[in-house]
Amino acid sequence: MNLENRTALVTGGAVRLGRVLAVALARSGVNVAIHYHASAEVAETIAVLTSCGVRAQAFQADLGQPDAPSRLFAEARAAFGAIDILVNSAAIFPAGGWRNTTVDAWDEVFAVDLRAPFFLAQAFAQALDGNRGHIINIADWRAVRPGVGHLAYTYAKAGLVAMTRSLAQALAPNIQVNAIAPGAVLPPPGAPEGYLDTIAQQVPLKRHGAPEDVAEAMLYLLRSDFVSGELLYVTGGQEL
Repeated sequence: MNLENRTALVTGGAVRLGRVLAVALARSGVNVAIHYHASAEVAETIAVLTSCGVRAQAFQADLGQPDAPSRLFAEARAAFGAIDILVNSAAIFPAGGWRNTTVDAWDEVFAVDLRAPFFLAQAFAQALDGNRGHIINIADWRAVRPGVGHLAYTYAKAGLVAMTRSLAQALAPNIQVNAIAPGAVLPPPGAPEGYLDTIAQQVPLKRHGAPEDVAEAMLYLLRSDFVSGELLYVTGGQEL
């Protein structure tokens, strides 16, 4: 896909990895609608995006609410017209093993990390009405190499990978659906200093990555016309 003058909706696009993805799209000539929940940095992010010479606007939604995905997509489409690219980046990452994962935590994680991406994809595909489009889901390498922590998050991301592969078939040939599995590219909120350097010792390349590495993977997938249903690892080999 030629990205110039396309329009993308990026969930979680005001901060952290979502913001880096949104900026990479804007620098490639893509107009960007960013979703945010409660971020205080949203105005700053919009200023960065518009400085790239594209249109940018923010839309608030709590993706844990059942009607939020359809409302969010409708608002973005009303503001921008056609949406060509959907990037499902928003996610929550609570701790919790088999003993202390609660029903409320489970429901919240699955609502934000799996249910919302599906219903956004549904709205996106219906609105395209046979035109070309791309969906990029931000997964996690833990989805295919699960451990014993962050269980609700891990299971939801495993579902997101399955969803990617299923929708790649269901929405073909006009919509390509791919996922990216980042590794150590950002410390979790509240992580101690040197967190990524410690994790890097578990990575075959013996270094950590950066959010920009994930953005480059996203741009590759968007520009490709013959990749769909793929889970692209950006981990330095950590999942091995």
